[in-house]
Amino acid sequence: MNKDLALNKLRLRYGSALKWLLPGMGIKRWLLLLFMGITVLSLGAAYVLVEFYRTYTFPEFVYYLTLQFLPRAARGFLFGVLGTGFIIIAIVQLNRSLLSAFRSPGQSPLVDIIYRHRYARRGPKVVAIGGGTGLPTLLKGLKEHTTNLTAIVTVADDGGSSGLLRRELGLLPPGDFRNAISALADSESLINQLFQYRFSEGMGLNGHSFGNLFIAAMAGVTGNFEKAVLESGKVLAIQGQIFPSTLENVTLSAEFQGEPQGRQVQGESEIPKVGAPIARVWLSPQKIDAYPGSVQAILEAEMVTVGPGSLYTSVLPNLLVPGIAEALKASTALKVYVCNVATQRGETDGFTAGDHVRVLEEHVGVKFDFVLANSNLEVDLPPGVQPVPPQKSTEQNWRLVRADMVDKENPWRHDPQKLAEQLMEIYWSERRV
Repeated sequence: MNKDLALNKLRLRYGSALKWLLPGMGIKRWLLLLFMGITVLSLGAAYVLVEFYRTYTFPEFVYYLTLQFLPRAARGFLFGVLGTGFIIIAIVQLNRSLLSAFRSPGQSPLVDIIYRHRYARRGPKVVAIGGGTGLPTLLKGLKEHTTNLTAIVTVADDGGSSGLLRRELGLLPPGDFRNAISALADSESLINQLFQYRFSEGMGLNGHSFGNLFIAAMAGVTGNFEKAVLESGKVLAIQGQIFPSTLENVTLSAEFQGEPQGRQVQGESEIPKVGAPIARVWLSPQKIDAYPGSVQAILEAEMVTVGPGSLYTSVLPNLLVPGIAEALKASTALKVYVCNVATQRGETDGFTAGDHVRVLEEHVGVKFDFVLANSNLEVDLPPGVQPVPPQKSTEQNWRLVRADMVDKENPWRHDPQKLAEQLMEIYWSERRV
């Protein structure tokens, strides 16, 4: 396990106090300089006091006030301890007073903010490809380990608030972008909660989330969707960057097995409703350009993760963009597929981890180095949903990593911290120089 990951676990165990002393915080050097300055200043004052002491006769109480009845070594130790205590208290209280005007109520402690910024800035370049609820789960965990993080988001969503804004305003669907922005922001901030707020009533507002409307308004102000996502991320001070897989207006279609043979359905939101096994999915139009920023991020990445998320409707729509698949094949990055914890009704009923990867390989021909699958199958899931068995077929040559990554509150999803730690362990164990 890498030293940085071990230090991260150490600070989680022993709390915030030790974070100030961890390597890379940029604090210890200035504290040392502060103490050196105080020491030099004290030495100068001592010279003056010694000269004054030798030439002036003090009242008797000064003898006791300066502890002259104790040995000089003991006096030096006591005054040193007392002075250090005063300095520490003064620095802490001064920082609280000065920074109180810049920190919002409920925001993370200052040491947490500095630690996350310093530590994560040195993290690996990771590209996360996905959408739906799986991608934000992954991003929440990864942002604690690296800020060199790029999320590539599907633009095939056509349901709910995103679909309505897409049809009425001609925008790319903002929902998955909103979730990614929220995941990369400070989860405790009030503005983040506002960004995720969904209206439950009101003519024209019911069903819309504030974040979707915000991105739509920002697109009108800035002139395009790219700048809207960028500026929205700045508002929430996200850690990383978020790109679409393409800027084209695409539609996801599927063909199903069984009767009637070759049945086809258009629309990402309509595909899971059929309930029949899916034979294949594709984008219309098929000849589309990948977003240049996404291609560049993949080619420069040290690790690329695909998933978790709905296999056919969240993960594959990104890889079906020709430029994205080509960049992933050409990339020298470590490629990891994160398999879902549970099957998804209407998409992956009865699938194993190997079945998920087989579908990806059949559609786009991408080869993975690792597949990360959940090993905890003793969980309570909704009716019709089963844990995905961490199994692969004998002809599949990727390495399978099994680990308990279940979220205790939502056992059909990954725990963000567990998932991120497993990915970091894979990266550091296989780090490519």
